[in-house]
Amino acid sequence: MSGMTQDKQFDTRADFLAAAGWVDARAVPLAGDASTRRYERLDHHGQSAIFMIAPPSAEAPSCPVDADEVTRKALGYNAMARLAGPNLNAFVAMANALRAAGLSAPEIYAADPANGYALIEDLGDDLFARVVDRVDEETLYQHAIDALLSLHKKSLTRPADETYAMLDYDGLALDAETRLLMEWYWPLKHGVDAHDDIYADYRARWASVLDGLSAPHTFALRDYHAENLLWLPDREGAAKVGVIDFQDALFGQAAYDLVSLLEDARRDVSPGLAEKMFAYYLDESDCESVQFERDYAILATQRNAKILGIFARLAKRDNKPRYLELLPRVEAHFRRDLARPAMTPLVPFFEKYFPELV
Repeated sequence: MSGMTQDKQFDTRADFLAAAGWVDARAVPLAGDASTRRYERLDHHGQSAIFMIAPPSAEAPSCPVDADEVTRKALGYNAMARLAGPNLNAFVAMANALRAAGLSAPEIYAADPANGYALIEDLGDDLFARVVDRVDEETLYQHAIDALLSLHKKSLTRPADETYAMLDYDGLALDAETRLLMEWYWPLKHGVDAHDDIYADYRARWASVLDGLSAPHTFALRDYHAENLLWLPDREGAAKVGVIDFQDALFGQAAYDLVSLLEDARRDVSPGLAEKMFAYYLDESDCESVQFERDYAILATQRNAKILGIFARLAKRDNKPRYLELLPRVEAHFRRDLARPAMTPLVPFFEKYFPELV
């Protein structure tokens, strides 16, 4: 980065914080995630806030509202999978929508999407993954499910304006995500890319499985797990669970976020607790159980196929080898998912090419 560009970035940052009344705040960098976003905790005369930096040019374009499949494929993965990409408006709109629905998403104090800056409420450091050693695990997970139930039982209005609109979790998005396994996990395990006929067989089998999903009917936050949930015991009801990292939300199936929670890629949830929490959700929800269980089976396998590809990509393309250490847990999830009856069309493929996952 040139000195001029650095100076310009500093000026826009200073201008943003000055306009928000936080120009002289002390900043402490926070640990990042797998995205291109960065975070700082600001202290301003004893008040705390989080400064989010989401560089607008750091990722491929997000999906235009009216884009057809040809356009989305030309724009790249973010548009195909309908990820927010560089559009900070998605985070702002979703935070406001979730807060209106009674969940504890961060309040937005100030935002400058053009420059990729947002000043947001500091919900603290008590991530579920950190407090589980001192707070009963079942209590935490039941509250997380109560928050989902509260969201899923509401008649939700999708955020939509000239800057952002929540889109459907459609077939192209689901297909693009499952393809990550073939694009990145296959060469990691086989040493070469898959032949076209193998690739086509994989996609055809997935298409037959994905046809069994129910129609989109609620918000799917897409990253609802222990490292994105904060314990806020002083709040009431669904608000006891703080939610972050929801900018990629789509209008999808209720089962998706339950999968994210119970088949966590980063921490072990005991099978007994996962089964109990699954049953708890079914007992307390208004869903039709047979279709919900089918949605869960399909989306669990789909999500873990995606994660196998993402972690392989992070290790190989982005030089983050620590993600290889997480693969055995995700492989174990996938192995259990593949054993469910709804996934029968996929089994012969994995028996032939990935027998260790069957």
